[in-house]
Amino acid sequence: MADAAVRDADDGPARARRDRERAGGRPRRASVAAGRRGKGEVAKVAKAPSDARAVESSVELGGYQQELKRTLGSFQVFAISFAFISVAVGVGVFGTYDDVLQDAGPVGIWLWPVAAVGQTLVALVVAQLAARIPLSGSSYQWASRLANPKVGWGFGWLTFCYLAIAVVAVDNALASQALMPLAGVRPDEGTARLITLAVLLVQTLLAVASTRLVSMINASAVGLELALVLVVALALFVAVAITGRGETGNLTSRGVAAHAPDYFTVGGGLMLAMIMGLATLVGFDAAANLAEEAKDPYRSVPRAIVGSVVAAGLLGMLFLVALTVAIDDLPRISASGSPVAAIMRDQFGPAMERTLLVGISFAFFGAGMVVMTACSRIVFAMSRDARFPAHRLMRRVSPRTRTPVPATVLILLVGIVLMVALPGDALLKLITASTILPAIIYGATVTLYLAVRRRLDRKKGAFDLGRFELPVAVCALVWSVLSLFVLVAPAEALVPALIVVGLLLAGGLFFLCLLRFNREALETEPGDMDVFQH
Repeated sequence: MADAAVRDADDGPARARRDRERAGGRPRRASVAAGRRGKGEVAKVAKAPSDARAVESSVELGGYQQELKRTLGSFQVFAISFAFISVAVGVGVFGTYDDVLQDAGPVGIWLWPVAAVGQTLVALVVAQLAARIPLSGSSYQWASRLANPKVGWGFGWLTFCYLAIAVVAVDNALASQALMPLAGVRPDEGTARLITLAVLLVQTLLAVASTRLVSMINASAVGLELALVLVVALALFVAVAITGRGETGNLTSRGVAAHAPDYFTVGGGLMLAMIMGLATLVGFDAAANLAEEAKDPYRSVPRAIVGSVVAAGLLGMLFLVALTVAIDDLPRISASGSPVAAIMRDQFGPAMERTLLVGISFAFFGAGMVVMTACSRIVFAMSRDARFPAHRLMRRVSPRTRTPVPATVLILLVGIVLMVALPGDALLKLITASTILPAIIYGATVTLYLAVRRRLDRKKGAFDLGRFELPVAVCALVWSVLSLFVLVAPAEALVPALIVVGLLLAGGLFFLCLLRFNREALETEPGDMDVFQH
């Protein structure tokens, strides 16, 4: 059987024989109804072994076999979350700074720390869940086990849609904003799409070859990005101090938006400036999607989730202040299609601009590869529970590379379809719609945590907010509602919002098929329903 072929050889023949006897090789499943404890009933407490065995048992207690290989150390786990956020590239500062200058003026950068604090609150709540249920699939697993599989399926589908679109968004930005300017190629949508497809193919080959290889490349990219942003920011301050080409008054200027009549209105220029932080400081939960490949998921994954947001928030603020002070001609830079590159060119000359593009290209590539890997783990996690299309194929793990090859190839195929089938404007709207999805997912995750927090198991030594968990979670919920409002309030958000509704309806059709033809998958859960609760 295919399932037997991909099991970890260390599990032993006795365990494999028991699994084959239970539901024909599928994971052990418990009825959701049976898993709900009656009032006053004493709950089970998971007595997981210590150290390395405890890490392995977290997967087995969840009802699965350890099929994925644990190779990720603490910095590699951190790099996964930080690369997804990617302060300098993608929808980060490099991609959205021009919108802030045009909509709110340079003063709009001061909404970045507001977004950073709000997203950190959300990250703290997400880390609480990641420390208790360290399984691939993040919010899909948390909702399935703490609420019910039907709710968990909704989390999983939204996350899959978001990540599948994000892969294309990052790689297309890599092609058009970095590789083509670096090679001296004129802007052309067709050329950018061909380069995007080539990048997707290379990332797929690397992702299926080895998770360790992906983490090594990504860790190098993150290290370069951290150094690049820090060095460039300091160099900009020095350049402005020496040459005098810059203005500290930019930090409080409304710039070209000074006379905008709707500046302070709902959906106006100032509110739009918040989107830079909301669209950038997301994806920090990517490390949780690879929890089954982390060496110490109870500690390293929660720390990576929170640490990546804090680091990105601080580094991003430093970079934004440096860029803003270094603007010499505000109207010209605001009208530039790529103000970050224009500022570099003004302050350092063309050579420094090319150096920056080389570093940004590497960071882009690492970020895209991380998003692809995280998306494949969501597909794998849902498929092994028989809750994803073609689940028998998508749940397969290569016995040689210990990676979910079919699930990874699926992300490539989705990217090809989006690149070939969607015209430019439609693709742009789809990418814009993807910025709304994480706000929905995070808001729902915080709501889930508030509903079940009293039932969560407390593992000694794992990440825990202690007495601060309730105020942090309540503040995170308020922030989640506010951020979602900011994203959907502008008139331009109508079409992206409708696209999100369309994605939900498309998923709903498959959900109805599951209810009709495989209801058991939505009514049972692998393992002991109480194992992560007390």
